Amino acid sequence: MTDSTSTKGILLDIEGTTTPIAFVHDVLFSYARAHARNYLAQHPNEAAADVAQLRAEHERDVNDGERPPPINDTTESIVAYVNWLIDRDRKSTGLKSLQGKIWREGYREGSLKAQVFSDVRPAFERWREAGLRISIFSSGSALAQQLLFAHTDAGDLTTFIDGYFDTNVGAKGDRESYLRIANAVGLQPNEMLFISDVVAELAAANSAGMKTLLSIRPGNQPQPGADAFRIIQTFDEVEA
Repeated sequence: MTDSTSTKGILLDIEGTTTPIAFVHDVLFSYARAHARNYLAQHPNEAAADVAQLRAEHERDVNDGERPPPINDTTESIVAYVNWLIDRDRKSTGLKSLQGKIWREGYREGSLKAQVFSDVRPAFERWREAGLRISIFSSGSALAQQLLFAHTDAGDLTTFIDGYFDTNVGAKGDRESYLRIANAVGLQPNEMLFISDVVAELAAANSAGMKTLLSIRPGNQPQPGADAFRIIQTFDEVEA
């Protein structure tokens, strides 16, 4: 358990914290891979900014000595690079934005339904009743976050959430990202509790002054240095 006497806001990771890793990797990533070509072909204007970001990232990869598939003027070349990034689980802003738009189509059509752990909705209800602000910080785009929580197997959870933060605020392993989030939420860092399944993210949040908990869920990867953090296996262990 954690002392929450001065906690006014809870910041949550998604993958491995609110949502099974398998859903993200096996369902969402696979869906984006399977539908990227059609989306890019059918929505060239809406995808234009994402494609521009992907082209810029591709150029950086080449300059850094990486060997991504070449990009030319064809949709197929963009798709090949998108799949290359997905294979590497790259936290790419352009990729994440494009994925969010692809997933939006899937949620609208009803072919996607997001999974959350069974303790998530009761915890959201409990935290909101206690007056806590709930925010999300994920490498997935803010759009993707909103879509996921609006279409869960526990119903629409967006009514509980005050803010969504993605890599536009900074990398999840950077201290400054958490300072920016606290400022945006309107709280001091030490008034916020960050829950994630990744030790490097918790260390960055700690260095910014946030309280932290390490989420250990079924399917999560072992984390070197986990013993430096307080561990929870369910949100029922988070006092509010």
